[in-house]
Amino acid sequence: MLVGVPAEIKNHEYRVGLIPAAVKELVGRGHSVIVENNAGAAIGFDNDAYLAAGAEIVSTAEEVFARAEMIVKVKEPQAIERKMLRPEQTLFTYLHLAPDVPQTNDLISSGATCIAYETVTDDAGRLPLLAPMSEVAGRMSIQAGAHCLEKAMGGRGVLMGGVPGVEPANVVVIGGGVVGYNATLMAVGMGANVTVLDRSLDVLRRLDQQFGNRIKTVFSTSQAIEEYVAEADLVVGGVLIPGAAAPKLITREMVRSMKPGAAIVDVAIDQGGCCETSHATTHAEPTYVVDDVVHYCVANMPGAVARTSTIALNNATIPFVLQLADKGPRKAMEENRHLLNGLNVCKGIVTCESVAEAQNLDYQSPENMLKEL
Repeated sequence: MLVGVPAEIKNHEYRVGLIPAAVKELVGRGHSVIVENNAGAAIGFDNDAYLAAGAEIVSTAEEVFARAEMIVKVKEPQAIERKMLRPEQTLFTYLHLAPDVPQTNDLISSGATCIAYETVTDDAGRLPLLAPMSEVAGRMSIQAGAHCLEKAMGGRGVLMGGVPGVEPANVVVIGGGVVGYNATLMAVGMGANVTVLDRSLDVLRRLDQQFGNRIKTVFSTSQAIEEYVAEADLVVGGVLIPGAAAPKLITREMVRSMKPGAAIVDVAIDQGGCCETSHATTHAEPTYVVDDVVHYCVANMPGAVARTSTIALNNATIPFVLQLADKGPRKAMEENRHLLNGLNVCKGIVTCESVAEAQNLDYQSPENMLKEL
């Protein structure tokens, strides 16, 4: 198979779909890889490293899309990229389609086979290709939140861990999954007062066993969110419904009730955000203020630590990339139901039920659409 890796073009996005080590794995199995010029240069993977791994360097993204049978990316294809997709191609990347109608429409029109990292599953029901970036985003949320609390950023002027004689910040984490766990880990490490809300008692038990009395665990209800958000210096939104738009758990009224200079880091922004006042921002302009509350809603947070994120993502994706290349998309998905769960759009039809429901579109099961490949 001819695998193509274009350079990412989203604002301040320096990650790359395949690192040289992954390219070497593909080439060692008899596949060909073309990489856009300098696609990984910003994070230390220069053209020479890809050439040494057996890749061919091409000058433009247009050539990558024109030649490749499978496109491997990191972020969702931008409008200019979506226009270059072809019906016979496979796209393997993050998509986050539920809140993104224009992208969904373009992928339907392309006729391409579009597999989303974020809905691929494993035997334990987890999301193994989302987990590495959720780990990064969860840890970064506290880093970003600490910065937002600085007065120069419009924050309250509160130090996360306080100092002797001064109270630390109150951090409220909504959602105790991978993002929430990693946010909690960092916030506890910085000495903050941490409260985690989740609707799963099993999740709360695991967090209690891990952190003991260093955190407070609270069953998530609308009333509990309202009470704890009002007292928070920093709120981290780590809510996820796989493939679906994030629920709006933090209302505009709750934002108004927060302390002036408090901060919200909405990690769920890739799926539309879990706060009613959230809208996507970029690394170039990461924050804005609503009702005196600083909002950080960068839609590609892990891109800020692009080298770490790229390597972590490749560690998770390369087994699936190899399956798709070795067997072709149809056979690979027939033999691996977890990879099949990643199929979101195929031959002009939406195959992820959550996306179809969110956008009121026709839906076919991925099993049915495999017959069309």
